Amino acid sequence: MDVLVHGATAGGVVAAVAAARRGARVVLTDPTTHVGGMVTGGLTRSDVERQEHVIGGFARDFFVEVGARYGDEHRWRFEPSAADELLRSWLDVPEIELVPSWRLADVVGRNGGIDEVVGADGRSFRATTYVDASYEGDLLAMAGVSHDIGRDGRDRYGESLAGRIELLPNPHQFLVPVSAVDDDGALLPGIHAYDEIGDTGQGDGKLQSYCYRMCLTDDPDLRVDIPAPEGYDPATFELARRYLDALGEDATLRHFMGIGAVPNAKADINSGGPVSTSLLGGSFDYPRADAQRRREIERAHRDWAQGLLYFLGNDPSVPPVVRRQMAAYGLPGDEFVDNDHWPPQLYVRDARRMRGEFVLTQHDLQGRTGPVDDAIGMGGYNIDIREVQWVAAPVYRFPDVFPEAMTEGYLSVPVDPYPIPYRTMLPRPDECTNLLVSACVSASHVAFASFRMEPQFMIAGQAAGTAAALASGIDGRVHDVDVSELQRCLREDGQILEARGA
Repeated sequence: MDVLVHGATAGGVVAAVAAARRGARVVLTDPTTHVGGMVTGGLTRSDVERQEHVIGGFARDFFVEVGARYGDEHRWRFEPSAADELLRSWLDVPEIELVPSWRLADVVGRNGGIDEVVGADGRSFRATTYVDASYEGDLLAMAGVSHDIGRDGRDRYGESLAGRIELLPNPHQFLVPVSAVDDDGALLPGIHAYDEIGDTGQGDGKLQSYCYRMCLTDDPDLRVDIPAPEGYDPATFELARRYLDALGEDATLRHFMGIGAVPNAKADINSGGPVSTSLLGGSFDYPRADAQRRREIERAHRDWAQGLLYFLGNDPSVPPVVRRQMAAYGLPGDEFVDNDHWPPQLYVRDARRMRGEFVLTQHDLQGRTGPVDDAIGMGGYNIDIREVQWVAAPVYRFPDVFPEAMTEGYLSVPVDPYPIPYRTMLPRPDECTNLLVSACVSASHVAFASFRMEPQFMIAGQAAGTAAALASGIDGRVHDVDVSELQRCLREDGQILEARGA
């Protein structure tokens, strides 16, 4: 086998396709039966604002082809089932073997590279070149490649946006005062004490929150009622109830979620506001967790999101207008039919980040001068970090000090289009010589918060797959790939390597 790609995310699919189109024989493995990651898992209102003009190559082909199903030249919004059908059709070629339900258990190394990967079921695969396209970075970690998890401090890379964020007004902050303690003065579940969260700018290794990007519909012919999750307890949503009480007559459903319209009376539901479908703090253990613990974390996120929707639509403490708005929506009967109409993919916004040959930082996104000779694509989405944790902040309201609930961690800063260096996908050569990383790239936490969007994962996937095919002709030595030849191949396949007009 020439190339093994681990992780059937959209970026992993593109990596496999790119390698196959360059003549490689490819195995694409994934621990689930799901294909497409978030692109087919509910995130169908694509994150493309301010970067549409630098999305090229197979990523652009995907959006054009999926959009053609709705009669448009291209469309950034689509149904999960349409994306799934399209990506599976791309994989339906003899050069690619899709291996679902294969969980990585061990990596056998030799001479500074990967010799063999072994699954939990005992099945093993050998390839010349490997690509880690997973959201979690399990392959790179098991191969002994250096990596980081969570927030860096400001002093690590000299980044002004790094570390713990100051508690300031933002679109994901409570709009009105909400108490963070119960009647006995104890913190509500999930809320951290202010004096325990560290100083502003301090690195703490914490991750932004995860969620499920649910697909809902208000079409009565498609709509399936959202049931209460097993073990549902309305007391779990005390913070939401208090926020509703404080909002009063101004409360609407959009205080709790972002609702993005997609075709055929469906909506992509994203987290929105300080109490939302994101489970703050629930992501912290996920990257290092074993398979069983990850399933538990995924279940906790589903129970939280499903329970919140049920609470908003049914609890008598919820204002009637919000209950009516929520009751108009249900799960779509024609989506995720093998998973009770629930998305199979948890939105892992960030996990591991490789510490490789070149570390992309805030400086590279905000005006570092000097050429990037090894660009393999362009990024351009804003630096976007979702809420990290709920905090009980001491707010002085004379003559008392109130422990008010606030969110910490949200940050959104625009950037100009920037080149993605090939070196961000390369481990240090003394750690691994035949591995490329297309999702958990070498970046600071701040820079990764811009890179982490699905179009960029597909852009990097195309570059990784193409480079893997080229490296297979030189015994998998990814550091010795002729970058000029790689760039020629990428341009030939439509990839954009510099800002338009530059």
